[in-house]
Amino acid sequence: MATNRISAEKLEALKKRLVYLETEGAKEVAEHLKEARSYGDLSENSEYDEAKTEQGKLYSEIAEIKNIIENAEIIEEGVDTDKVSHGNTVTVVEIEDGEEGEAEEYKIVGSQEADPMNGMLSEESPIGKALMGHAIGDIVTIEAPDGVFSFKITAITR
Repeated sequence: MATNRISAEKLEALKKRLVYLETEGAKEVAEHLKEARSYGDLSENSEYDEAKTEQGKLYSEIAEIKNIIENAEIIEEGVDTDKVSHGNTVTVVEIEDGEEGEAEEYKIVGSQEADPMNGMLSEESPIGKALMGHAIGDIVTIEAPDGVFSFKITAITR
């Protein structure tokens, strides 16, 4: 079974979400089903079909969260800012044709927390993996699906 590398904060948030889904979420779905049944013939009852679909989505999310929790490996966030590690925010500039581009910031997180559109990169992503262990001033070359890129690390913070 695959391990889900996540922070302690993310694990706690998942546990809270699971409790909500198993209590309030389940009550809401049960109410929708009860109301939909009251409309009569289930074979032609679109509200009932929608409520059953909603129930399936609820059970699916519950199962997914339980799986993540059961296979969670808490990643200790490093306090070291000398080298890139999990939990660090890294400022990099892309180097293209010898010229430095605009600075970009990325927080290195576990795969369950990755959100590239908001600057949160998984330590398992091509960029995250390449940055890990490097220091300020290092130039890191990354092979990504879009090609080969070079980044210079300009800052590492907590």
